[in-house]
Amino acid sequence: MGSGVSLSVLDQSPVISGHSPGEAIAATIELAVAAERLGFRRYWLAEHHGLLGLADPCPEILLTHVAAATSTIRVGTGGIMLPYYSAFKVAEVFRMLETLYPGRIDLGVGRAPGGDMRTAQAMTSGEYRGAPDFPEQIQEVIGYITGALPDGHPYHDVLVQPAGGGAPQFWMLGSSDYGGALAAALGLRFTFAHFITAQGGDAVTRAYRQQFRPSATLRAPQAMVAVFVLCAETDAEAERLAASFDLRRLQMDLGLNGPIPTLEEAAAYRYTDADRLRIRHHRQRAVIGSPARVHEQLLALRERYAADELVVVTITGDYASRLRSYELLADAFGLAGPQP
Repeated sequence: MGSGVSLSVLDQSPVISGHSPGEAIAATIELAVAAERLGFRRYWLAEHHGLLGLADPCPEILLTHVAAATSTIRVGTGGIMLPYYSAFKVAEVFRMLETLYPGRIDLGVGRAPGGDMRTAQAMTSGEYRGAPDFPEQIQEVIGYITGALPDGHPYHDVLVQPAGGGAPQFWMLGSSDYGGALAAALGLRFTFAHFITAQGGDAVTRAYRQQFRPSATLRAPQAMVAVFVLCAETDAEAERLAASFDLRRLQMDLGLNGPIPTLEEAAAYRYTDADRLRIRHHRQRAVIGSPARVHEQLLALRERYAADELVVVTITGDYASRLRSYELLADAFGLAGPQP
């Protein structure tokens, strides 16, 4: 089919029932190698805390292993939850990553806690305040990395090592108009999380383009939409595999902290009418079907969002079908792997 669309991968390192977190991390490395071979543009890692179904609390560390196992695909975070951290330390980490893997590093940042409030308090020794200083933190991270802190900044002369060389690409992540407006005001790339919020994202992304102010790091707006995708050989097979996704979203609504359900567990679950309504609601955030159906719907979504790129997150009840989904997606969009 083809289309010339740039596709990337967002990996949450899912822990499938019956598997260990270590196996989930190994599956992440395996999928990253496959994504490069298949021709995906970027491989992003997400940050989550205290969740039995997701294994990666520190994407900046896992990123080093993904980058070492690959050679051409861009690798990054989708994203670092900035309110937890010192802007200076984040800058040091990503200066080191850019030095180790020049021209391949993306720094995506967000303001969500990536877990429940009790875990967020534990992360900050009981001092988690949300994100009141988020805009200032972002500007400080960029200023430290690029050596462009304003003259009046109290740490203007502090050296961030390793100095020199290029800088990672900066991306603002968001699932509301706040993130889009902030990215536009600061002149940053923007990714809208359609897989979190299915309504209103197209308006947010178009407003981002209209309100964008050029910056020292980016002269024109660049938008991406993150979407949940499950692709299988047929629509019927995709629907069968989606049962794990459906039950996972339902469990999250119920506040249940567990691994990703297998297909067998999903088949054994007794759904109420209310459960089925919730599942239909969550399906709005997903594109599920055969290669032809997924291709058509993703192109329509990209057009609706006026997005330059698409980044895809896929979770199924087994690692083999997750990998197969990305293989079918790459074939449907005519992606070309790295050239010798």
